[in-house]
Amino acid sequence: MVTVQESYFYCEEIIKVHSKTFYKAFSYLPEEKRRAVWAVYSFCRTVDDIVDEGDSPEKELAVFKAEFNQFLNGKIPAAEPMWIALQDVFQNFEMDHQAFLDMVKGQEMDLYKTHYDTVEELEYYSYHVASTVGLMLLPILAPEQKDRLREGAIALGIGMQFTNVLRDIAEDLDRDRVYVPAKVMAEHSYTEEDLKKEIVDDRFIAAWESIALRAEVFYAKFNETLEHYPIESRMPVQLAAIYYREILNKVRKQNYKVFSGRVFVSSAEKGDLLKQIAVK
Repeated sequence: MVTVQESYFYCEEIIKVHSKTFYKAFSYLPEEKRRAVWAVYSFCRTVDDIVDEGDSPEKELAVFKAEFNQFLNGKIPAAEPMWIALQDVFQNFEMDHQAFLDMVKGQEMDLYKTHYDTVEELEYYSYHVASTVGLMLLPILAPEQKDRLREGAIALGIGMQFTNVLRDIAEDLDRDRVYVPAKVMAEHSYTEEDLKKEIVDDRFIAAWESIALRAEVFYAKFNETLEHYPIESRMPVQLAAIYYREILNKVRKQNYKVFSGRVFVSSAEKGDLLKQIAVK
């Protein structure tokens, strides 16, 4: 039988491999909270991998949903590290079940919806796949302020997902997904065909910036709530936001070349951003 400690270690390895940004930011939390974040990330990653990498994602997701229902009813569906660690989290924190269910719903959307018409549709999707993660983490990061921080967490999630959309255009095209809303492209006389031809011109930049500026509004809305996080959680969540927002600046510095490889913020650049926070 895998121990709770071993299960948390397994979850830590998953986030360490798949999200260096979140791993770096939340590694500054106290151990109990840090481990809980790893477990929640492992849950989210499992669902994401089923949808994006599964051989039969519809069937696999149906099995996962049934397993989670068992979990919510007090039964560990399988002796897997993720479930064991998550059970410990649910025992130690007052977790928001609905946020988990909404996140699964958002991932499921990728199985049947591959194109978006309006920004409002993209916001709805972004809430489900990203804002829900913030809502999952609030009982861990700020249990006494979670209601007060809810809207800011939702805003941060949408800002981050908009950033993902703008960074991952090429990867999404490979999966026949276009998250940049059709109406946004049309406003700037840019087409999906142009996108598939990887055309980066003034029209593309204008459409890209339209979404980026919206993302920055959501980051700003989150920043208004930052002071209400407990001291021990404030810097980690602030770092997560700053690291992600910096992706937008990196794309700009690289002349919007989103088709020639994934843009990322290097460890050295993250260190510089951390120093800037420390100076303030």
